[in-house]
Amino acid sequence: MSPLPRSGGPATSPAIEVDAVAKRFRLYRERNQSLKAALLRGRRAAYEEFWALRDVSFEIPEGTTFGLIGENGSGKSTLLKCIARILRPDAGEVRTHGTLAALLELGSGFHPELSGRENVYLNGSILGMSKRDIDARFDAIVDFAGIAPFIDQPVKTYSSGMYVRLGFSVAINVDPDILLVDEVLAVGDAAFQEKCMEKFAEFRRAGKTVVVVSHAMGSLRSFCDVAAWLEHGKLVRVGPATSVVDDYVDEGHAERKHTEGGGSRWGSGEARLTKVQLLDAQGRSTTRVRTGDRVTLRLAYEADEPIAKPVFGLALENLEGVYVWAHHSRDGGFVPEKISGTGSVDLVVSRLMLQPGTFDVLASLVDYTTTHTYDFLRHCYRFDVEAGEPRESGGIVALGGEWGNLRDGTDDADLRSAERRT
Repeated sequence: MSPLPRSGGPATSPAIEVDAVAKRFRLYRERNQSLKAALLRGRRAAYEEFWALRDVSFEIPEGTTFGLIGENGSGKSTLLKCIARILRPDAGEVRTHGTLAALLELGSGFHPELSGRENVYLNGSILGMSKRDIDARFDAIVDFAGIAPFIDQPVKTYSSGMYVRLGFSVAINVDPDILLVDEVLAVGDAAFQEKCMEKFAEFRRAGKTVVVVSHAMGSLRSFCDVAAWLEHGKLVRVGPATSVVDDYVDEGHAERKHTEGGGSRWGSGEARLTKVQLLDAQGRSTTRVRTGDRVTLRLAYEADEPIAKPVFGLALENLEGVYVWAHHSRDGGFVPEKISGTGSVDLVVSRLMLQPGTFDVLASLVDYTTTHTYDFLRHCYRFDVEAGEPRESGGIVALGGEWGNLRDGTDDADLRSAERRT
């Protein structure tokens, strides 16, 4: 095995080595509930062997954020528990280098009769922190969880959201070299999820290794450097997270078809997108525009039957797989009563505020609720943006900001004085 580089950088020493790991479980059709039952039956309970993992091998370099993806029952959580040494492989070996903490079942060490304060110390000690460590981090733990008014109440009185937030807050403050995370990217409300993602970003900046299991493909796509795809206990592929997640999502749609642009498509097919174009200000099809240009994205369609209140959608990604922008016609206030036969629809962008780079178009045609997809095209059109106006220093988007209004310290003092007088 060779270590995978992080985001195109140089190879580093592995934090985790998974070498030909296999794990099996016994699935009992019937069990002997007691010694007496076993003696009366005269035989052992019948069972079948189920291999949750088979010959899985890869390495995770230090400082990498690594995702494990796959359907339920594919072996993701089993593999994570093998890495955490909760389960022992039946074959192969897992080697880890550095301290390790696992966020597998949040709050699993809590006692319902104890207060939140007492459970912080109890759960922290289970996770390997000393009393001195917990004392030093206690205020940060409570503040992160956002439950300060209730910290001395029994946790049995907590809501489920408060419970898991406190469990996550304790676990995230262990400060390990390797952090294992199982299905906790959707803990709590939107504000708390944002705090969690910021905390994970801090781990990445500090050079920690993070291994994540989740079904939140959008989060994994942007959050992880590398991903491994498991299917029925076997490793399908390891590679850059953006491409592995895209392939996994596409594989889940049985009606996927390849487009001429090398992308993919899926949908029920009552109506289809037949052509995607980028037009310049003169209405000519193009693949090369400039920052600030007026452009039109045109979607041609064909409907075999009348489609009531269709919604057209467009999105852009850059070559690194970053989801740059999306907009659909329902949000834009444009929903035809129906479409049938052939036709087209335009989205006019008066100023294309993208920095120079290469971008891929994703297009969709869905019903009014946006829950039923007639047609979805991934990476159906690629175009390049060259430097134009405004010319800004970096990033993906151009904001059109203007520098000016310089004030020195004297001006600030005058302004504060005027504010006090008013």
